[in-house]
This record gives sequence, C-alpha cells and structure tokens, in this order.
Amino acid sequence: MFARICFVVLLCTLAVAARAQYPSQPIKLVVGFAPSGGTDTAARIIAQKLGERLGQQVLVENRAGAGGNIAAELLAKAAPDGHTLLLNSVGPLAVAPHMHSKLAFDPFRDFASVSLAVAFGNILVVHPSVTAQSLGEYLKLAAAKPMPYGSSGVGGMGHLAGELLKTLSNTSLEHVPYKGGGPAMSDLLGGQIPSMFASAASAIPQIKAGKIRAIAVTSPKRSPFAPDIPTVAELGFPGYEAVNWYAFNVPAKTPREIVTRLNQEIVAILKTPDTIAQLAKYGMEATPSTPEEMSAYVEREHKTWGRIIKQAGIKAD
Repeated sequence: MFARICFVVLLCTLAVAARAQYPSQPIKLVVGFAPSGGTDTAARIIAQKLGERLGQQVLVENRAGAGGNIAAELLAKAAPDGHTLLLNSVGPLAVAPHMHSKLAFDPFRDFASVSLAVAFGNILVVHPSVTAQSLGEYLKLAAAKPMPYGSSGVGGMGHLAGELLKTLSNTSLEHVPYKGGGPAMSDLLGGQIPSMFASAASAIPQIKAGKIRAIAVTSPKRSPFAPDIPTVAELGFPGYEAVNWYAFNVPAKTPREIVTRLNQEIVAILKTPDTIAQLAKYGMEATPSTPEEMSAYVEREHKTWGRIIKQAGIKAD
C-alpha cells in the first residue's frame, strides 16, 4: 500500500512538473480548411505571435474537409496536453450537430473553450438589375415572388443568414448553394443570380466599384469596414444576427492551468494593434474573450441555428 501511495504521488509530481514546463514541444494549430482561406489566414497571423510568446513553434496544420468537421474530429482524439489546438468555427460547433445524424465528436463533451478569436458578418448584396434600393424594397420583391440568393454552400453562414431573414420576414427567399463564395460572387456579378449574402472581404471591393449594391449587413452592429451600410437589425428586425466566427478549442480534459495560459496569451495577441490591423485587411474583427464567455456564446449560437435549421429542414449534402 505504501508503495502504491508513493507511486501515485510520484505521478502527480511529474504531471505538475510537466504542466509547469508547458509547452515542452512545438504546438500544432489545426485548421479545418484549405490554405489561403479565411480560417487559415487568421490562424497564421495568430500562430506566429503565439509561438513567440510561448517560446515554442506553433505549426499550422490544414485538415480540410466536411466543413471543418474532419479537423474537429482530430482534436477530439488528440492528447489533452495543450500541444494541439484547433481554430474552430461556427460550422462544427453550432451548425453541424443539427445537420448530421452522426458526428465523430460532440462540441460540448469533447472540446474545452479557450477564447473567441475573430468575427465578421456578411453583406446582403444585389445585382444592379434588381430594383430594390433598401431592405424593405428587397423583401417586398421577395414577398411577391421567390427571390434567389447565393451563398458559399449549404449550412454556411451565408445560407443561414438568408434562412433567418426568411423566417423573420415571412418572405420567399430561395437559397442557391455554390461550392464556395468565389463562384457565387462570379455568378452575382454576371447576373446569373440576383442577390447574395457575401463576406465583407469579397463584397466591399465590388460595392466600391459599383458592380453590386449593398442592402444590409448581417452583424448586430455596423461593420467597421463598411460603416455606411445599415444592419438588418436596425432596419426592422431587432435581434437579427448572423456572423461568421472563429474560436480556439483544446481537447476537453486539458488541464485548467494550460487553458488559462493559452487564453492569456491569445487574448493579449488579439488586443495588439498589429494583430487588429492584420486581421482587418481581410475583413475580420478581433474578438478576444474568456473561456466562460466563449462557452456561453457557443451555446447561444448552437440553440439559435438549431432552431433555424429545424424550421428550414436543412440537411447535409
């Protein structure tokens, strides 16, 4: 019995020592999308600075596929030692659980929250041939006959933004899914579709060039990148919110002190003027948080999109 007690004490001592030395090796930051996309860009901006602060390399690893679900599954199976992080997104955390009958992970059981990272709304834009100059006029057209709108794909935030507006306005918005925001924007510019919920980064240059017209932004407040465009919420739909966001997760059983350390470093990075400016170039706004704030936010988003997905009958392809 004495020997067993000594063994347990030794294990506990070694565990505490290992945590005190964290990180003891390079850190893997997993991204669920291909290089050069929004998630990958944000991850690489933050990874370099995080590595400098932790004194270890932070290596970005792209595990693209299934809307980020492949990367989420990888994190769920990773060792809970703080050496594997995931820059997660609204898809795996708040959308996929309602669209897939079987997932290899549970966002509440398998992940621990570290911090929210960035957020960015979409912009409802129309082709110049559409007569609507305002959200009210756009919805009036949609009430008279189905109004097609494009998005980057089924279950993406552009799709859900339209479904939420459709539900609240009781109009006929008709979703046209594409395999990415680029192809959808090309068809909008060419007049093949009349409207689209597009990211600010892709929409604003076309708006400034006069090739498309902005109707409203989907974020709860006006975008700092397009302050003249009103929000859907202020145009008659209070509480409307449909934003893309990224957040940091680690495996669920990661020690609290490691989660706290990561949170402190990531929040400090997201508050630096340099990081804020770098993210802003890609239309993203830094949104640091506590782990508790992130968990509460994810839970609210999970409930919101679960309700909308059920009402719309959206299923995964």
